[in-house]
Amino acid sequence: MFINHQQEQWPDWLGTAEFAYNNKAHSSTKTLLFKANYGQDPRMGFEVRKREKYEGAEKFVAKIKEIQGEAKAALEKVQEEMRKYVDRKRGEVDKYKVGDLVILSTKDLKY
Repeated sequence: MFINHQQEQWPDWLGTAEFAYNNKAHSSTKTLLFKANYGQDPRMGFEVRKREKYEGAEKFVAKIKEIQGEAKAALEKVQEEMRKYVDRKRGEVDKYKVGDLVILSTKDLKY
């Protein structure tokens, strides 16, 4: 969507594509990737700048850690839900030890 039919313009549009991707809320975390990485929403270039006091480095780091912690917790929750779903479909698997003899199908082996 960012290049012409000859596919020669993609390097010019790569930054725009990355910004668009990072400016979209992730389906699992419901957080913008930009915000998870930098602790704030990205500037789009047309917002009115507000005069605020400088946010101290410690406060900023704490905010980043909080956002990343929430994102991590959301991802762990989704991962656990996926694991439960997949494990429901699986049966018990055999546990092998070093030295056990097994039968190997050669169907997909290249000779």
